[in-house]
Amino acid sequence: MLNMMAVTSSALNLVLASASTVNLDEKDRVFERMSGITRFLYENLPSYNTAYDIAGYATFLIVFLMSAIVYKLGFAKKLSIGRNVVIYTFLFVGCIVLTFLALFLPMIEGLIVAALILIVYKSRLWREKREEAKSAKIAKEM
Repeated sequence: MLNMMAVTSSALNLVLASASTVNLDEKDRVFERMSGITRFLYENLPSYNTAYDIAGYATFLIVFLMSAIVYKLGFAKKLSIGRNVVIYTFLFVGCIVLTFLALFLPMIEGLIVAALILIVYKSRLWREKREEAKSAKIAKEM
C-alpha cells in the first residue's frame, strides 16, 4: 500500500513538474498578447496568488476611472443625484466587461486617447465661449 502511494506521489510530482513548465510557456504567450498598460500592470504589481489579484483590480479601477472621465467630459449633463447614481452604477457594471476586453485589446490606451481628445475639445469650447462673452460685453458697452 505504501509502495503504491509512493508511485502515485512520484507520478503526481512528474505531472506537476511538467505542468509548471507548460504554464510558464503559456504565461509568456499570454503576456506577449496583452496590451501595453495591462501587461505593465500584470508584470509589475505584486501577486499574492497565481490569480494576479492586485493587477486585475488595478486594471478594473483604471478602466472605470477612465470611462467615468470620458463620460463626464463628453456626455454628462446636469442631472439629479439619483440619476447620476444609476448612470455610474451601469457604468461600473459595463466596465467589468471592458476589463476583460482590456486584457488583450488596447482599451485603456483608447480611453486615454478619448479623454485627451475631449479635454482639447472642452478647452477650445471654453475659450470660444469666453471670447464670445468678451465680444458681447464690448458690443453691449458701445
